[in-house]
Amino acid sequence: MSSTFTVDIQKSSRLNGKSYVHKLDIESLIKQLSSSAVQRDKQSGLPEEEVHCLRASGLLPLVIPEAYGGVGANWVEALKVVQQVAKIDGSIGQLYSNQIILSMVPLINGNAEQADYYGRATAQHHLFWGNAFNTRDTRLTIEPAGEHFRVNGTKSFGTGAAIADLRIFSAVQEGIEFPIIFILPKEREGVIYNDDWDNMGQRRTASGSFTFHNVRVMAHEIIPPPATAFSTLLFVVNQLAKAYVYLGIAEGALTAAQGYTKTMTRPWLNSGVESATQDPYILHHYGDLWTQFQAANALAERAAQTVQTAWEKGENLTLEERGEAAIPVFAAKAFITKVGLEITSRIFEVMGSRATSATYGFDRYWRDLRTFTLHDSVDFKLRDVGNWVLNQELPIPTPYS
Repeated sequence: MSSTFTVDIQKSSRLNGKSYVHKLDIESLIKQLSSSAVQRDKQSGLPEEEVHCLRASGLLPLVIPEAYGGVGANWVEALKVVQQVAKIDGSIGQLYSNQIILSMVPLINGNAEQADYYGRATAQHHLFWGNAFNTRDTRLTIEPAGEHFRVNGTKSFGTGAAIADLRIFSAVQEGIEFPIIFILPKEREGVIYNDDWDNMGQRRTASGSFTFHNVRVMAHEIIPPPATAFSTLLFVVNQLAKAYVYLGIAEGALTAAQGYTKTMTRPWLNSGVESATQDPYILHHYGDLWTQFQAANALAERAAQTVQTAWEKGENLTLEERGEAAIPVFAAKAFITKVGLEITSRIFEVMGSRATSATYGFDRYWRDLRTFTLHDSVDFKLRDVGNWVLNQELPIPTPYS
């Protein structure tokens, strides 16, 4: 199942009178990482190879605006890249979807100096971002220490942060209602990765926990909390980015199944046909799964267009417009979750028993999708959609909505 999306091989931007040419090479990225996907899944461990390939592809500053020297892709373009990357490997898809969201945090939520510094640095040095944001985990605390701050405790789900150039964390400060968000460079003393990520799926995301021992945080490394409708829109984009990872995993599973069925699957003994590709039941399954995927893909594309339209309003975006952009995103995420889990499970029905061999690693698609779709409750997404359908009430902005 080929994608019709293409991206310019070269894009140029200007910064301080200088021209920067970005060479975007998705084809090489896919070629380099596709062949080793099964083996890397078995090994687990840190995604150093993956990040190296992402950096070499030129994709790390994809959404950084041209004003900072970045590529300046819009969300419709960027999310299609996420889908392409996730199609190769769900772990890489998650790492990259985080990259495009996290790299925009200081540009959208930071002050002018933070936006300028981190935007330029990401674009010029192709910096990789990771995080342990997870506001539901309140074990990490921050407190003032003179002109600076000190952080202590533990934080879980630090996706990609173990090898990231820049890391975003959230911590709780006594007497402050909202979590404190801050950015740390990789070399900051006192931050320890516990290497305790051993889940059944997304095994190469290094999403383990971190322990902080009296870590120093500078005042300029703290990002102000969202204060406008537009500054919370990135939460909605983040939800859609995850949905595009799910979509990519499902597409990868269906594509892999097609290749196996055409070359390896044998027709049933009393099917009356010479080839599995002529078996009426196999054809029925493929027709059903393909149709479901097309519907999921269409919902995702519609949501992406809606988000891009809202994004282009900038600080003029209202809370109502922000909520109206969230509804199709939630609907798409819920539907893609359902369709993706069905596709990644049912592919074995069209491939046969020999396809369950660990040699092929086809089970990784379901394991990856089942693991990542539990990131937050899809039931609450559907509740928000239903509340809008029946009561015309829009979702309240949170880090998950």
